[in-house]
Amino acid sequence: MSHHSRRGWSGPRRHRGYTLLKVDTVEDNAWMSQPDAARRLGVSLARLGMLIANGRMTPVHNPAGRAGVTIASVQTEEAWRANATIRAKIARLLKDTINWF
Repeated sequence: MSHHSRRGWSGPRRHRGYTLLKVDTVEDNAWMSQPDAARRLGVSLARLGMLIANGRMTPVHNPAGRAGVTIASVQTEEAWRANATIRAKIARLLKDTINWF
């Protein structure tokens, strides 16, 4: 492969076209486990994963390195769900599902 054919991108081929999520570490009082967040929102873990992938929830690790989400993003999602119309919820689910694939 010539030097010029690699110009314009860097990194392994498997990473091209994908944005890798940067996950911060937060204190325990700002963190909630993914199963707890799913239960609190009344959704499955798969749906929570979809919310994270679509940027609606903020993924973080606690100091012990466990994956979870910020409590603030859970509260924001709870507020949206409490105030959104059925039409808005359906539209968002369809959009999230399309973006998931």
